[in-house]
Amino acid sequence: MPQDKNPTILAIDQGTTSSRAILFSRDGDILESHQKELTLHYPHKGWVEQNAEDIWRDTLWACREIIKNDTAHTIAGIGITNQRETTIIWDRDTGEPVYNAIVWQDRRAAQYCQQLIDQGLEATVTSKTGLLLDPYFSATKIKWVLDNVQGARDKAQAGKLAFGTVDSFLLWRLTDGKVHATDATNAARTMIYNIVEGAWDDELLTLFDIPKSLLPNVRDNVSDFGVSAEKILGRALMIGGMAGDQQAATIGQACFEAGMVKSTYGTGCFMLMNIGDDFKVSKNRLLTTIAYQLNGKPTYAIEGAIFVAGAAVQWLRDNLGLFDDAVQTAEMARSVADNNEVYFVPAFTGLGAPYWKPEAKAAIIGLSRESTKAHVVRAALEAQAYQTLDLMEAFVKDSGFDPKLIRVDGGLVANDFVCQFLADMINRPVDLPKVIETTALGASYLAGLQLGLYKDIDDIAARWSKANSYFPEMDDAQRDLLYGQWKHAVARILL
Repeated sequence: MPQDKNPTILAIDQGTTSSRAILFSRDGDILESHQKELTLHYPHKGWVEQNAEDIWRDTLWACREIIKNDTAHTIAGIGITNQRETTIIWDRDTGEPVYNAIVWQDRRAAQYCQQLIDQGLEATVTSKTGLLLDPYFSATKIKWVLDNVQGARDKAQAGKLAFGTVDSFLLWRLTDGKVHATDATNAARTMIYNIVEGAWDDELLTLFDIPKSLLPNVRDNVSDFGVSAEKILGRALMIGGMAGDQQAATIGQACFEAGMVKSTYGTGCFMLMNIGDDFKVSKNRLLTTIAYQLNGKPTYAIEGAIFVAGAAVQWLRDNLGLFDDAVQTAEMARSVADNNEVYFVPAFTGLGAPYWKPEAKAAIIGLSRESTKAHVVRAALEAQAYQTLDLMEAFVKDSGFDPKLIRVDGGLVANDFVCQFLADMINRPVDLPKVIETTALGASYLAGLQLGLYKDIDDIAARWSKANSYFPEMDDAQRDLLYGQWKHAVARILL
């Protein structure tokens, strides 16, 4: 255990729209935070990219800001969490990316995925990875780069290139190219990692034509991931934990018992249920994934992925100019008595679970002469609850568990209208944690386990505390009416 009596942990939280570094105390309190927004690029319809060098520079800046203020040298180590599936391929000699980072929201491989589905290959992919054939995952993004960037495939086959999700790329840069590794939760989202056998899958690598030499070493979420190079951060700090953002939030929310559910409302909405030690293939178009892996043993989860949640609010602000600040949306939603039969299906990047329709388009349905911008804003906020209920119904059917409540986090849960409407629609209490930065907190907990700051996951679970709860107030008839109209709206865009 570190000798400092008040050790702290530096958590890197690299997300879709920003790169952050947060300093946590051993008790899980936020001591300092630095953040920079990240630009998304849309070079073609359905394409979503980021500049990988911007990801690195912004992350490095945020870390250095915290380290320069750490005059007492309390930082014991680093934990990393990241946007999942986003794909970066770089040159092993220079460290330079051969192409932009292709973001998880990118749909350029939708037609290719449909071809594989038409060939009857989805069942094979699902049986090994727990995933569905969709451009959301990393495999088709890797293949696209190798097939479309001049010289990339030849270099990859010669072992001169490296692939990584964002965690792996940051780790490579932090260790000055000494460590090419990822963790089991990020590997589980690539569509080429067998989560039953715990290894990169040769059959899937052949299917997607991906050389094995590209791939990082896969480690437990709590592991020795190397040490930051002094010339990078000015200090050698152990990197002791890594996890994809939704799994890190699951850990930050202490969902360590089978049947526990957390739902994160950020750019998208991602809901995970801990299902324990046994791998199960979903029968309701959900995903099976690794919730976390400790001491070589995976704990599985079923997951529902909604591609657009907070991004819908951002779109209303930036593209339509309906308000200046997202904080205004709760008041706007309450300024009208109801949604006036306006429904907003935010399928800007296709529909995720449980529909999995990458070609679906967003729609605002039910507009009439008396519709106002407040009705449209309310419809966007209500959509988060309808989408969550879509997932909850599938979760119960798949798992055999009937959750009594859900734990929520993410930027949208600061909106009390969203939280209350969510409780009303799923007809269960909604609990908000005291520390809402659960993704970064989960990364710090993982590093803390490696550093010996915590005994085990029970020690972490005991630290979770509730800040607020929302309880359902809506009657069944009203809930059924609203949800029925939502299902009708979704059906309209699936035609």
